[in-house]
Amino acid sequence: MEIRKEVLDELIRGYEKPEDLIGETGLLKQLTKALIERAMSAELTHHLGYEKHDPAGYNSGNSRNGTSAKTVKGEFGEIEVETPRDRNGSFEPQILPKHQTRFEGFDDKILSMYARGMTTREIQGHLQEMYGVAVSPTLISDVTDAVLDEVKAWQNRPLEPIYGIVFLDALYVKMRQEGRVENRAVYVAMGMDLDGRKEVLGLWSSANEGAKFWLGVLTELKNRGVKDVLIVCVDGLKGFPQAIESVFPEARIQLCIVHLVRASLNYVNWKERKAVAADLKAIYRAPTEAQATLELNEFISRWGHKYQAIGKLWRENWDRVIPFFEFPPEVRRVLYTTNAVESLHMSLRKIIKTRGSFPSEEAALKLLYLALRNVSAKWETIQNWKQALNHFQMLWGERIQAALNR
Repeated sequence: MEIRKEVLDELIRGYEKPEDLIGETGLLKQLTKALIERAMSAELTHHLGYEKHDPAGYNSGNSRNGTSAKTVKGEFGEIEVETPRDRNGSFEPQILPKHQTRFEGFDDKILSMYARGMTTREIQGHLQEMYGVAVSPTLISDVTDAVLDEVKAWQNRPLEPIYGIVFLDALYVKMRQEGRVENRAVYVAMGMDLDGRKEVLGLWSSANEGAKFWLGVLTELKNRGVKDVLIVCVDGLKGFPQAIESVFPEARIQLCIVHLVRASLNYVNWKERKAVAADLKAIYRAPTEAQATLELNEFISRWGHKYQAIGKLWRENWDRVIPFFEFPPEVRRVLYTTNAVESLHMSLRKIIKTRGSFPSEEAALKLLYLALRNVSAKWETIQNWKQALNHFQMLWGERIQAALNR
């Protein structure tokens, strides 16, 4: 709706400085208050069916009954509005419903700041500084706690019948449990569906990362509708492959190369890390399994006397490394992706690093969910996915079709 120039000229008559427009008692606040009160008055007229002082209202059974004051918070700061009432108490304003003390969008601002890792005190300070609005810690907690129902619904939502690749990993978060702060694992399952879209399938928390707990996670995924997974990419946790095979017996299990390289470099002194990393790259970038085996032997010949543990680590896990070499470069790039789940963890760690610890598991999962919602909104279809999917169809076309038809 276009506002006439004459109206604007009348509104800003006497304007001298920005505070006259956007200050504590400026025009914008006054205009917001006047428009809201005018709209509620019009709503009441519609509700009653007659204008103020209209004789048609005599003996109608209901009438205006003054106003009540209410303070409302918004991006403009705080304003006090007069809410009209009717004698029967049946009037419910639409623009500013009963019991609502914050304008639409204000809660979203709190959630947005919270999702970026800001503490309650930082949110309070920001709202006071930017909008001149004083909010209590209880209000911020109430706004963010309202997300918990959304988290539960998300955690229990139905999933796709089949995923091309599922990455399973955990990050560690400090939480208060039974009066003491401890590191707890937050398990993350990320899937890539047949359209090449990334999707976090769920978040779970436990005192430590273990194959037994992952068995429960995988069973939950199956109960939520996942019939099959073509490839599961995991870290080197003992017993992990057996847990996967008990739930998804046909899944190809691939050890996460990123985890293996990182675990290897933990043994290396800082000066030699670059050289060791380059020689490890020659192993997992080899075109064939045979060439990779030669590169591994070469690596052990060069570094085995100094870093014997690295050669032992790769040899012990070699059966879970070599499926990688069965695939063409397009599929390998999708599998590796500098590890998709590691990229996600990096984003989540940036959010939680400002927190010393969380008062509860719920508080941690609430923040991680909100952060995840922001991060996943920017995700795009995986590059090279079409080539990877074509290869999957040639290898496992019947499995894919069977899962889709169940």
